[in-house]
This record gives sequence, structure tokens and C-alpha cells, in this order.
Amino acid sequence: MRDSEEAVYETISRALLAGQLTPGTPLRETALAEIFGISRERIRKILQRLGTNRLIELVPNRGAFVASPSLEQARDIYEARRILEGGIVGHLAPTLTAEQSAQLTAHIAQEAQALQCGDRAESVRLSAAFHMILAEATGNVFVIQQMQELVSRTSMLVAVYESASTTQCACDEHRDIFSALIRGDDAGAAKSMRTHLSLIETRLRPRAVMPSGDAVATLKNLWPSVTKGKKLT
Repeated sequence: MRDSEEAVYETISRALLAGQLTPGTPLRETALAEIFGISRERIRKILQRLGTNRLIELVPNRGAFVASPSLEQARDIYEARRILEGGIVGHLAPTLTAEQSAQLTAHIAQEAQALQCGDRAESVRLSAAFHMILAEATGNVFVIQQMQELVSRTSMLVAVYESASTTQCACDEHRDIFSALIRGDDAGAAKSMRTHLSLIETRLRPRAVMPSGDAVATLKNLWPSVTKGKKLT
């Protein structure tokens, strides 16, 4: 049962993070249950999880909708991230352990692989995960909680407003941050992080053409590729 719910969550989140669903599009429980072959109750659990991660909006008495992040919100969100994350990497640079360095090395390799494969959804997910790995490396529960809130607010901003052609930039910028960290350069790491976040903000632009609003067709087409070779329960 858990496997099928994870697969459904992955399918919907991939479509969202790849920017394949039009912001504001309703996600009807009945239609989703039919596509994925599971009950509405289980669909409701998955939608709640997507809502908690701010990939969709849950409106009381109306239902679930693809998140419609506002570019006007981006300025304050990225300012908060620059303040917080500049401090995070400045704190980590002198104390980064060999284990943490190895984890970041492996993660950046995953980012490069997703980029090479042209997997937009995975690139957006991994980009967010890079920042969470750094937050978790502090071991400070309050820092981690704040980062979870901020990163969840920016994933859909990137998915909706950042061009897929700029993914290489983000990957290269992560390498710059990591290089400063392994040198123990706290000032350099903080500067690289703030520059990276500022560049993301400048790359956010309204799309000239939005994707089709047919969420049912998009998810139905994506579902077989996610479940290929998997035995779901």
C-alpha cells in the first residue's frame, strides 16, 4: 500500500516540479483516484502531503489546486534565504567533516547526472535537497525547520518561473559553494551562497507560454514511466 502511495506522490510531484501543470489547475480527487487506481481516501492523504510541502494549495471546501506562487513573494523569500543560508555555510566551512564532504560530493554528482539526462523535475528536487543537506549539517533543529519552510516556498517558484535552460547555472553555483566549504573559506562560502540565491531570484521570469491545463492527461501520460518495472501494493 505504501509503495503505491509513494509512486503516486512521485508522479504528481514530478509533474509539478517540472512545471508541467498550470498554476491554479484543480486536482480532483475522483479523477486522480481513477488515474492511479487507488481510493479517494488515499489520494486525499497524498494531496495533504503535497500541500504540506507547498507544491499544491489546499483550499477549504474547494479542494486541491496546483500552487500559484507569486513573483512578488520571491523578493522577501530569497532575502530571508540569503540571510539564513549565508550564516549556515559560514558556520559549516571551518567544521565540515569528511562524512559531510563525501555526502555533498555524491549529491553534486547526482545533480550533474540529472542535468545530463534532462530530468527537470529531478534537478529541481535535488537543488532543493542540496540546501537542506547544508541545513541538516548544522545539527540545529531550529535552523532546519526554518530552511524547510523557506525551501518549500521556493521549489514551485523555480518550477514555474525559472527556465529549464538555466539548470546548469544552479549546478555550477552549487559547486562554487562546495569548493569554498572544503577550503574552509567561511567568507567565500557565504558570498557564493548569497550570490547563488540572488542569481536564482534574477532568473525567475513569467512564462510566455504556460503548459496545458489538462492535469488528467499530463498525469496519465507520466504514470506509466514512474511505475515501469515496479510491483506496487
